[in-house]
Amino acid sequence: MSRESIERRETGFYIAGSRVPLDRIIWEYRNGEDPETIRSHYPTLSLEQVNEAIAFYQLHTGEVEQAMEERRLAEDAYTSANPNPPDIKQKFERMRQTTPRRV
Repeated sequence: MSRESIERRETGFYIAGSRVPLDRIIWEYRNGEDPETIRSHYPTLSLEQVNEAIAFYQLHTGEVEQAMEERRLAEDAYTSANPNPPDIKQKFERMRQTTPRRV
């Protein structure tokens, strides 16, 4: 596993050559998902990339955890500064009810 598999960007670690943040892979991994299942959620990634991401996390846990916490804090700050309109849940529910379901 080489460090080139993972890129450090301003907002955290990412799978090299993709827009997939490492913390999304690790969140699923820590919640019990196996690499094959995680890979199925990210069709642009190979199973090898998912396994390399997990290996990178295991070798650099402290650094990755810190970056994940910084990203979470930034996302929380953005959400607090840009709240959803109060009636957005009702609008989405009306849309779900009026949109025909595909089978």
